[in-house]
Amino acid sequence: MSTTELSRDPGAAAGGTGADLVLSGITKRFSDFTAVDNLDLVIPSGSFFALLGPSGCGKTTTLRMIAGLEQPTAGSISLGGKDITGASSYQRPVNTVFQNYALFPHMSVLDNVAFGLKRRKVRDAEAQAKAALDLVELSHLAARRPAQLSGGQQQRVALARAVVNQPAVLLLDEPLGALDMKLRRQMQVELKKIQTEVGLTFVHVTHDQEEALTMADTVAVMNHGRVEQMGPPQELYDLPRTAFVANFLGKSNLMPATVTAVAGDTLQLEVAGNALTLQKDRATDHTGRILVGIRPEKLRMEPDLASAAQDSIRGVVLDASFTGASTEYLVDAEGVGTVGVFTQNHGGALFADGDRVRLAWDPAHAFGLSGSEDRQAGAGEDGL
Repeated sequence: MSTTELSRDPGAAAGGTGADLVLSGITKRFSDFTAVDNLDLVIPSGSFFALLGPSGCGKTTTLRMIAGLEQPTAGSISLGGKDITGASSYQRPVNTVFQNYALFPHMSVLDNVAFGLKRRKVRDAEAQAKAALDLVELSHLAARRPAQLSGGQQQRVALARAVVNQPAVLLLDEPLGALDMKLRRQMQVELKKIQTEVGLTFVHVTHDQEEALTMADTVAVMNHGRVEQMGPPQELYDLPRTAFVANFLGKSNLMPATVTAVAGDTLQLEVAGNALTLQKDRATDHTGRILVGIRPEKLRMEPDLASAAQDSIRGVVLDASFTGASTEYLVDAEGVGTVGVFTQNHGGALFADGDRVRLAWDPAHAFGLSGSEDRQAGAGEDGL
């Protein structure tokens, strides 16, 4: 690291306070289309926040309104208690890193990073730019032009150029979308590390659920201009509250069920003639028809023997796909339909097409949703 270090007071150089970013009742309409619908968000200062959702859900429009590139039809945006709704983009202590990086091809890497500082006539612009390049581990390439760098290196330069301006909020618009899978995963770790080191508020827009789950402290899953569910990544994955979230964040098996009784903290269920249980605090509804959900990797698959546990569902293996570390099965479960099962390959026997099996799970891993939910909501969208 050079002797000049980046400020740990985000927004200080740009007039910001580093306080929370608050969106209140934000709505954006384009003619007769509502892209963002009465959105309320509080993004804590210094956090890594992800807006996650399929194409057309409103996440990029939300980002553009924060950046000042779009004006909301209704609602307000404040940063550090100051209303910035009507402020121009250049008046906001906000920087954006785009997917295409937008680097100046005729400038060196160092000059690209120092550009904004020099325009503001910052006295030690070059020293701060070198410190930012140290942060992204590219100081040895300071004299090169962008065309001489790999995609991942260009992405780091764009990040350094944004961070060096010490914005109160850094907006990331699908920043890893142009990278290959291996490099994208590497950069996920690097981005989180950099965010932690500089202490900036990162708002990351992506349709890639792995990116959001890997990097963010908080994820807001968007659908049709609204937030379906928001919370820590593990909470959203383990305990989705809508079918859309359950299907968009990975894969889920959603099965129609009827609540037959409530026994203390447990719901007694009937699923296709089978008596099963569900923890009450893991269900949104506690009476009538519901959907009971279970992730494929949480299912246990055993031979259908007479001595098998009764708290299970019978089925027939339709397909087995060996993927190396695991095997993915499709099972025709009686009265339920096709169910997905992921099993780790620990050297035990594998099941084959046509095998009769029983599916069971720990009630602590299941979740319950409203029976009015569409079982297919979110399935087949552009999440992973």
